[in-house]
Amino acid sequence: MTSTIHPTAVIDSNARIGNGVNIGAYCVIGPDVWLHDNVTLKPHVVLDGDTEIGSGTIVYSFASIGAAPQDLKYNGEKTKLVIGKNNVIREHVTMNPGTVQGGGETRVGDNSLFMVGVHVAHDCQLGNNIVMANNATLAGHVHVGNNVIIGGLSAVHQWIRIGDFAIIGGMSGVENDVIPFGRVKGERAFLDGLNIIGMERNGFTKDQIKAAQRAFNELFGEQDTLEQRLQKAATDYASEEAVMRIVEFARNKTKFPLCAPSRKQKAA
Repeated sequence: MTSTIHPTAVIDSNARIGNGVNIGAYCVIGPDVWLHDNVTLKPHVVLDGDTEIGSGTIVYSFASIGAAPQDLKYNGEKTKLVIGKNNVIREHVTMNPGTVQGGGETRVGDNSLFMVGVHVAHDCQLGNNIVMANNATLAGHVHVGNNVIIGGLSAVHQWIRIGDFAIIGGMSGVENDVIPFGRVKGERAFLDGLNIIGMERNGFTKDQIKAAQRAFNELFGEQDTLEQRLQKAATDYASEEAVMRIVEFARNKTKFPLCAPSRKQKAA
């Protein structure tokens, strides 16, 4: 399939352009950019750096993809940004490549929606089927699982992990790791339960959801230590997929503690 390129687009001769690519007016594409088949660039998109965009992805006007990381340690090293298939990247989105200190690569999965003004910083690792609403931002080194929703105007602190099927409420400041299926909200975000609607939409049965709710209450109770509660959950709910995902995530703690229910919520 022949690509369609507007005559006002500025494309470096070394850029790799696949079949069926549609490049709109006034786009600027650097020498190390690789567009796979059927990528669409709306007018005024800027693609820079060592950036790869998977087939079927659409990038809307005024997005800046692949520009140098916003990190004072970055000194022009060769690093990458890899974006998967069938993503929708809306107006004014920014995504940066990795840094040497963070492994050298920012990676975005497939089938995600990045609404207006979203920022994905250096060295972030994103899964598939993610929705980031308007002006949501990820600081450097953030890991986001599959099927996650991040509400508008939310900000995620560097190095934070967000587990599969989690949902982050709008205008939340996320400073601690969010468990899989977690529902988080608040100016300084706290865990407000499980993402029940998300679980239902993704095929979890009523019995599985009830088991996950019981395990959640036990894991964030006040008896024993967290490790003891995790061990008990791993024994009592060994056959429950959702619970075991939470247990595994919690046991793989890295830099930050788990986002937990607020004291006010517990008191209520």
